[in-house]
Amino acid sequence: MGTVGVWIAGSYQSDFSRNLLREGLEVSDLVVEVVDGTLDDAGVDASAVESIHVGNAFGELFNGQGQLGAMPATVDSRFWGLPASRHEAACASGSVAVLAAMAEIEAGRYDCVLVLGIEQERNVPGVDAPRHLGAAAWVGHEGDNAKFMWPYMFSQIGDEYERRYGLNDQHLHAIAELNTRNARSNPLAQTRDWKFTDASFSDSDGANPIVEGRLRRTDCSQVTDGGAGVLLVSNRFKSSTKSRRRAARVLGWAHATAGLSLEQKVVRSRNETHVFSHVQRVASQSLERAGISDVYQLDGIEVHDCFSMSEYVAIDHFGITEPGESWKVIENGDLEKGGSIPINPSGGLIGIGHPVGATGVRMLHDAARQVTGRAQDCQVEGASRFATLNIGGSLTTAVSFVVGGDED
Repeated sequence: MGTVGVWIAGSYQSDFSRNLLREGLEVSDLVVEVVDGTLDDAGVDASAVESIHVGNAFGELFNGQGQLGAMPATVDSRFWGLPASRHEAACASGSVAVLAAMAEIEAGRYDCVLVLGIEQERNVPGVDAPRHLGAAAWVGHEGDNAKFMWPYMFSQIGDEYERRYGLNDQHLHAIAELNTRNARSNPLAQTRDWKFTDASFSDSDGANPIVEGRLRRTDCSQVTDGGAGVLLVSNRFKSSTKSRRRAARVLGWAHATAGLSLEQKVVRSRNETHVFSHVQRVASQSLERAGISDVYQLDGIEVHDCFSMSEYVAIDHFGITEPGESWKVIENGDLEKGGSIPINPSGGLIGIGHPVGATGVRMLHDAARQVTGRAQDCQVEGASRFATLNIGGSLTTAVSFVVGGDED
């Protein structure tokens, strides 16, 4: 239980429906918003922050800007001279930033650490965004025939599931429909006001055209501008403050990284129970560190549905079903907000949006809101333990957290 002393004192998410370029804004403006929003939510002054970690995946490609660990001090002189760094692990960049911040608190170096996840992706032509995002694959070694790298790769994962277990694409469409429906209740979701019909979640080439392989338009998350933040504090810091607001505590965590190429991972797992054995271990280790013996002791999970197929993978790798049987809980309603194991009541990446470097932090933000009763219309009634599963690349990097309320 190495993470017993790490608390989430406050958190913030920007509105993921916004287009920063159209507003005349840039990444620095997003940093200001997320910093101020996170500290305001925590009720903590900037002078209390002792260290900063920034999750960002593609700053050099979308913005021509690296060294984003220095951006908080650039836009807010109160952070001048503090230790700060930027972390990159593709779509898991935000979670890796959180892990680094937790380690500092657990080591006793600092008592109050600010974590930001920041990404701007809507400032380039539509043809360039997928090319930039493809940098998280093994460039030059895979996906040579892909028009859109990541839909192509996750369609390949679907094909592997079909070979091993069988796969009905209607179950993928059902995941997309549920997450999009959940997003309607989220005032910060990119798709909250989008219009869909039943045909939008079908095999209709007109209403839901193919993007790559077996994946169709609504099976895919969006290109998004957005940021999220969490303020992590120690037991000592928490006990020294007078806030009456319920706080969330990090109960468990796990992290693993495999090789870049999808083929490497598939070949290595041919004789194993799960397609991505390292992801299955991450899910089980985070529960074990949290003292949880059964996934159904959780009240919900925020999982990485960059595509409906990635959520399908998350379901069986988290142990909700046996390998290849994710379809069972999709059909019986267990994943609904009122089901036995709600997944993505926030709307997930498909519904909320996917600003890559911010996604892991956003997941932790939503999990913390759930266990402190602050998730508003996305609230799972009585939630006291929530998990996250954040991935980067073709499930290359996997990070999971389990959070609980004050009473845990």
